[in-house]
Amino acid sequence: MLRLTDVTFSVPSNESGTERNFILNKISLDIEDGRYIVVTGPNGGGKTTLAKAIMGIVKPESGKIILDGLDITNLGVTERSEAGISYGFQQPPRFKGMTVRDLLSIAANKKLKKEECCKYLTKVGLCAEEYLNREVDTSLSGGEVKRIEIATVLARGSKVMIFDEPEAGIDLWSFHRLTKTFREIHETTGCTLIIISHQERIISQADEVLLIADGKLEKRGRPEEILPSIDAVFEKPCLANE
Repeated sequence: MLRLTDVTFSVPSNESGTERNFILNKISLDIEDGRYIVVTGPNGGGKTTLAKAIMGIVKPESGKIILDGLDITNLGVTERSEAGISYGFQQPPRFKGMTVRDLLSIAANKKLKKEECCKYLTKVGLCAEEYLNREVDTSLSGGEVKRIEIATVLARGSKVMIFDEPEAGIDLWSFHRLTKTFREIHETTGCTLIIISHQERIISQADEVLLIADGKLEKRGRPEEILPSIDAVFEKPCLANE
C-alpha cells in the first residue's frame, strides 16, 4: 500500500520569502495495492507535484510517504525506483547516442531480446522493426518519445507505475491503443497504476479518481461519482502552480 500523510510542498510567493504558495497542502491518502487510480483536476492544482513527490523528484517540506510499510520520505529517485516506483514524464527526456533497444534494456535491468522489445513497443503502438535501433534523440517526434518512455515503464515492471498525462502529444489512434494498454496492465498485473489525466476515457476506466485542486484533495471516488463534480472544480480559479 502507498500511504501519504499530511504531505506539504510550497514555494515562496514574494521576494522576501515571508509568504508561501502551497502547491500541496497537507494531502493525506491511502492507495491500496493493484488499484487503477486517475488523478485529475485543473492545471496548476498540484497533480504533477503530487506525482513527483511520490517519485522523489521533489521533496515535501513536511509529511510522510510510506510504501508497503517502508518510509520512503527521505529516499532519492534511484532508491524509490529500486523500491518499486516508476515514473513517466509529461515531457520525456531524449538521449542522444542511446537506441530504443538500449533504453528498454536499461529499464528492464537486463539485455532484452528482440521479441521482448517488440512486445513492449507494440503495446504503445510502435513497430519494433522501425524503432528498435533508432536513437532517442531529436529525430523522433514528441509523440514517439512519449510512447517509447511508456514502453520503458512497462519494461521496468514496477509495483507502482505513474504516468503524467500520457495522452499529451500523441495521435488519436495511439491514444486509443494506450487506453487499451492501461486496461491490460490493470487486468493482468498486480501493479498500482496512477495516471494524471484530463481525458474522460481514461478517467472513466479507473477504479478510483482523485480530484486535486488548489493543492488539496477535493474529492475521491468512483468515476461516475467524480465526473459530475469536475466541471465545477475546473471553473474555480486555481491558486497553486504545478
